[in-house]
Amino acid sequence: MAHAYPAPIAGRHPGWPASLGGLRVSAGVVALRPVRLRDGRMWSAIRIRDERYLAPWEPSMPGGWAQRHAASEWPARWLQLRGAGRRGAVLPFAITLDGRFVGQVMVGNIVREPLLSAYVGYWVDSSVAGHGVTTAAVALVVDHCFGRVGLHRLEATVRPENLASIRVLAKLGFRKEGLFRRYLDVDSAWRDHYCYALTVEDLEKTGGLTTRLVMEGRAERV
Repeated sequence: MAHAYPAPIAGRHPGWPASLGGLRVSAGVVALRPVRLRDGRMWSAIRIRDERYLAPWEPSMPGGWAQRHAASEWPARWLQLRGAGRRGAVLPFAITLDGRFVGQVMVGNIVREPLLSAYVGYWVDSSVAGHGVTTAAVALVVDHCFGRVGLHRLEATVRPENLASIRVLAKLGFRKEGLFRRYLDVDSAWRDHYCYALTVEDLEKTGGLTTRLVMEGRAERV
């Protein structure tokens, strides 16, 4: 069956920029918006404070954690994300809780026809973890990708030890498709990762992930 997908507009791609939400969960109202230059101070404060919480799951990079996450590093990161968003390579969203920056959800490696695929990655402030924030944020971005953005498949890779992230994907119906051996250099070693995925057909009967969360009583639309 043939599908008609939205075509990119000069300098932009379908569904970007966009603001999504909100969904009320136990912690407050979750929404997504493009990352901003003024997010730098809060981004740095959370990332430096949460090194022990975040570092075991993120790719190894040159330099120390505090150096890489200093507020002075954010403008260059933001410019890179903004440029990639405009080119249609990524969707760089900030996660907000009651309007406050608490993390990021990134749709990356966007490939259009014929694959129409991408990956999704996310992190959130440890002080709000476990209260439905990440689940709501990923649900919002998945529905957006399978709607306005016009993608067909989304993947997420996660270390087998990252039980919290696996729970998020399982609650949203991502299926585990296999194990990638020594897939990514994380925390100074090549680590195995599970591959989870969803396609647009998986949600045709549910009306989307945000609708599922609302019907299950785990979120309210606002």
